[in-house]
Amino acid sequence: MPYIYMLTDDRNNVLYTGVTNNLERRMSEHRSGEADAYTKKYQLHKLVYCEQWESMKDAIRREKQLKGWRRSKKNDLIATINPKWEELMPYK
Repeated sequence: MPYIYMLTDDRNNVLYTGVTNNLERRMSEHRSGEADAYTKKYQLHKLVYCEQWESMKDAIRREKQLKGWRRSKKNDLIATINPKWEELMPYK
């Protein structure tokens, strides 16, 4: 099932929003540096938010919506499910 997700760095300074059909695999790619240059450059490897969707079309629509939001609105969304901004997918 598709997911949208948000990553941040250790200090919660930079946010990245992405979409994937396999969250565990994608997190592994981000953490190993195999993912895009942006997440590698800013060391974005901490999963702080995710939503599961029924279809990739809907997930992509939601990703685009979130990418259009101001940072403060994204912060508020993250706080609804993860108020302490803790890692949601610990390293294996």
